[in-house]
Amino acid sequence: MLTTLNTSYTDTRAADLAWTLGLEPLSALATLDLELADTKLQLRLLGASHQVLIEREGGRCSETVACIPGSSTPLPLGVAKRIGDWEYEFAARVETLPPHSFAGRAQELLALVADHPHGLAGVFPGSPHAFTALLAQHHEGHVHWRTWHAYPQDGQLVATRTKVSARVTSLSPSAA
Repeated sequence: MLTTLNTSYTDTRAADLAWTLGLEPLSALATLDLELADTKLQLRLLGASHQVLIEREGGRCSETVACIPGSSTPLPLGVAKRIGDWEYEFAARVETLPPHSFAGRAQELLALVADHPHGLAGVFPGSPHAFTALLAQHHEGHVHWRTWHAYPQDGQLVATRTKVSARVTSLSPSAA
C-alpha cells in the first residue's frame, strides 16, 4: 500500500534515528494490520520513522526506529534478544548514494513495497524520493520485515531487517 503522508517533510537525518523495543504505540500517520502464520503485526508509519507492533504466542512487543526526543542511543548495527518464548534479531545499515543512484533506488524500493500485500510505504509531499517503507513476510517459520527510510537531501538510505522466530530449545542428552 502506498500513501502520501499528510505531514511536512522535516530535515531529519539518518544519524538522528534511534532503535528501541517496548515503546507504547505512538501516533501513526498510516497503519497496516497483518497476520502472518501465528504472528500479528501492525506496521506503522510515524513520518520519517516506523514502529512495528508484534504479538505472538509467548509475547508482545514493539520495535521503533525513530528520532526519539531525549534519546542519545544511536541506531545499532545489530541486536539479538530473547523476548518471552521467541528470538528477536535486528540489523541496520546506512547507505550514502549519489543523486542519480538515490533516485533510481528510491523508485525501485517504492515499486517493490507499493504493490505487495504486506507492504506499507509513505511518501512525503514535495519530494517523491522522501519516504518510509515497510515490507513484512513469513518464511520457514520466521516472520521478518524490512524497512527503508529515505533522506534525499543527504543521499542517505537507512535499511533495517528484523526477524522474529520461536525460540529453539535443545534437549539435554539425559532428557532424550
